[in-house]
Amino acid sequence: QILYLKPPWTLANLLKCYKKHWMAVFGYVVPRSLLSTIECLYKHLCTGKTVDSTTVGILLQESKKLLHAFSSRSDYNGILPQAYAEVNKLHQTLTEVRAALVRSDSEQDLSEDIMVLSENAVCEKMEAMAPNLQNCEEKKIHPSLHVAQENRHQEIWSVLEGVWNTMNLYSIEIFQKLDPNAVTVTAKSSFEEAFLGLQKLLAAVNGIREGISR
Repeated sequence: QILYLKPPWTLANLLKCYKKHWMAVFGYVVPRSLLSTIECLYKHLCTGKTVDSTTVGILLQESKKLLHAFSSRSDYNGILPQAYAEVNKLHQTLTEVRAALVRSDSEQDLSEDIMVLSENAVCEKMEAMAPNLQNCEEKKIHPSLHVAQENRHQEIWSVLEGVWNTMNLYSIEIFQKLDPNAVTVTAKSSFEEAFLGLQKLLAAVNGIREGISR
């Protein structure tokens, strides 16, 4: 009855309404910390910025988090479960596509993957995403810092996921050569290439581990 913007809503209008009425309405329905999710979605979906695949993954996860939170109140006549299922399907598709790209890149140029997964690259990403801490009136971390931290975590997760997918690819290559009874899968790399690739990958993983330890 009393609303910042009247319907029909665009996505941008809807997110603006969330932000405007968050403390008075929505913060009593779902955890107030989810305001950072609303701001993250608005920043990347409603400001005309170009969104890369890593950011898309973050936005899908944030959307799932928001829908899950509201599910504790109601299923909204079955609409919410449908929306959650669609977002989840998109997230799974994105994960599969990224995994396929990692495999393709590994077959074409392993050295390029190693460079992306190197210690310096990981450290640069972590430093770039590190937020400048500041206190708000309630002496809590500002919501935008939560977003920055979430982005940093997703960047680290994306790199480690790439390591895992690449390890799987070359492990399959090697075990197929060692086990004549293994299921045949189309492979372009030779045994020697796969073995050398794993050695390089091991060094890169050790570098990442040392960087995280520091």
